[in-house]
Amino acid sequence: MGKLDDKVAVITGSTKGIGKAIATAFVKEGAKVVITSSCKSNVDMALHDFPGESAFGHVCDVSDYAQVEELVASTVKRFGKLDVFINNAGISDTFYNITDSDPHEWGHIIDINLKGTYHGCRAALQYFLGAGHPGKIINMAGSGTDKKSNTPFISAYGSSKAAIARFTFAVAEEYKDTPVSIMLLHPGLVRTNMISVENPTPEMKRQQGTFQTIVDIFAQPPSVAASLAVKMASEEGRCKSGDYLSALDGKRRKWLLFSYPFRKLLKRIDRRNY
Repeated sequence: MGKLDDKVAVITGSTKGIGKAIATAFVKEGAKVVITSSCKSNVDMALHDFPGESAFGHVCDVSDYAQVEELVASTVKRFGKLDVFINNAGISDTFYNITDSDPHEWGHIIDINLKGTYHGCRAALQYFLGAGHPGKIINMAGSGTDKKSNTPFISAYGSSKAAIARFTFAVAEEYKDTPVSIMLLHPGLVRTNMISVENPTPEMKRQQGTFQTIVDIFAQPPSVAASLAVKMASEEGRCKSGDYLSALDGKRRKWLLFSYPFRKLLKRIDRRNY
């Protein structure tokens, strides 16, 4: 018996990285998942890694509300219901200061990260409340969410994650008397394409030494965040609306910092890109 037997979950931005790790963990726990991306080829490629009828692919640009509504509708049509909606899709800045940044790119990040989360919450809530069906919505935090987490050179990403946190807690309060749970998950620092330095900007080159050290210390595999997502989505996890779980909480952060010299000495720092 899995922790998520018979559950149906939508995970936006789930063809790679953290989203794909969450989808994989959900399937292992008995759930059916909907894999999404705005790129059809990415969806088709990702589906090859999921067994049988456990996954369904759907192309969706989360910045377009009509497409998110269609995502929910197609999920219900395919699986007969929806139990969990995870707003994971997100992008980041290309490491510029404000005067060198592209206003269009800055706004596009807000459209995907913040408006995309709003769209997912609204569409999922419409379904859950209309069907009288208990459901869970999990939004994704990140750098910028916590009070002491400044995000220089990625101000759009940090601003979007700070706003997503406030939005999540506001919506959780609005719907506290319903059977819908709205929660926030911080996946920690994960080596994905979002933090890749393969094509560094001039500012990134200046900061590269410090940045790489921070990543070496605090980066974790996406399975850590995926296990927390399973906990939040399952009944056994006993998570409630308004809860905030972090893969990089105080205890974990201290352990990673303490163990870093030993991991570096023993060459056990995982530098794989997920």
